[in-house]
Amino acid sequence: MQTNALFLIFAAVISGAVVPFQAGANAALGRTLGHPLWGTLVSLCVSFACIVPVMVLAKVQAPTPSYLAQAPRWIWIGGVVGVVYITGALMLAPKLGAAGFIMAAIAGQMLASIVIDQWGLVGLPQKPVSWSRLAGLGLIILGLLVMQLQALGLKPHASS
Repeated sequence: MQTNALFLIFAAVISGAVVPFQAGANAALGRTLGHPLWGTLVSLCVSFACIVPVMVLAKVQAPTPSYLAQAPRWIWIGGVVGVVYITGALMLAPKLGAAGFIMAAIAGQMLASIVIDQWGLVGLPQKPVSWSRLAGLGLIILGLLVMQLQALGLKPHASS
């Protein structure tokens, strides 16, 4: 594997490693504010407040309206998906635990990713489904089930 590929994989692992912290912090935020949707709103406002100074320091130019007018309409789903994910994490992580929620989220992400790759959706290149990709997805789903045996009622609770 090339050094560049290793760096990209490492960066992706670090990006993923922060997600359970986000889920837990946002769940506490939602409880503190009295409703999960308030937690989602405040979380997104904090994100906005963090990215604006970075963009100013990086001197990122604003997009021109003509580019936005020519763009496909589906590009706006990212914001909607962000709300769905943050709110889902807020409500489900306390019930499933960090590992349970993240494993279920990864299973959903992988399932959707295989569909996206198969048909080249949302502007990504088409990569046909293969047996190895399906086997990987199966292992992730199996891992999810194993991690959630107790929650599924298939494993007795540990006695204290």
